[in-house]
This record gives sequence, C-alpha cells and structure tokens, in this order.
Amino acid sequence: MGDGTYISFKEMCARFDVTPRTLRYYEYIELLSPRRDGRSRHYGPREVARMKLIMRGRRFGFSLEDIRQWLEIYEQKGTSEQYRVWLDLADRQLQVLARQRDEVEAAMADLKSLRDDTAALLADMPA
Repeated sequence: MGDGTYISFKEMCARFDVTPRTLRYYEYIELLSPRRDGRSRHYGPREVARMKLIMRGRRFGFSLEDIRQWLEIYEQKGTSEQYRVWLDLADRQLQVLARQRDEVEAAMADLKSLRDDTAALLADMPA
C-alpha cells in the first residue's frame, strides 16, 4: 500500500473489520472520500490513514462528529492546531471514561452484593 496503491471497498471492510453499511456511512458523513470508478470505490493511503484514526477515535469513545471536526482541522489548519484540539478532546474524553469506569465499578459492586445475598438465602433454604 504506501506508493499510491488503492484497495477495494471489500478489502477496506476486511482490513478494519467494519460492515459495508458502516463504511458507506463514513463516506456519507464525509469522513472518507474514496476514489469512485462507476459504482466501485477505491481507497488510497490517505483514506486508510483516516480510517485508522477513525477506528482509534471510536475505540476511545469519541463521537463521529468529534472525529470529523478533528480531521477537518488538520486539513484546514495543519498539525499544531490539530494537536491542540486533540489534547482538549483527549482531556475531555478521559473525564468521560473515568465517570463511566466509576459507574461500572459501582454497578459491579451492587451486583456482587445482590449475588452474595441471594447465594446466602439459597444456602439457608431447605434442600
């Protein structure tokens, strides 16, 4: 890939383990702009790099709109502005993830307590 080689729609789906619907949606909201040849789409190095960033952003819980704006900033204003925006987004998302972690830990503690109470009730029941 690297030297101007293009991959197909099907190869792009396989490489990033996404459905055709997802890939078409990313194109629809202008996250990706594949080269079109009739009905077929071809993805070059730029689109593959963008898809890597999209997938990473999704893994961290960023919205598609956050990702779209961040990618747009790079195209319009360059790397240093993109890095500044990225730091703000990352700081905000770290707070969101910390809240989610706390909620999950609280839910797990409640569930474990209920499970233990139920196990104790069951142990006290006649067989």
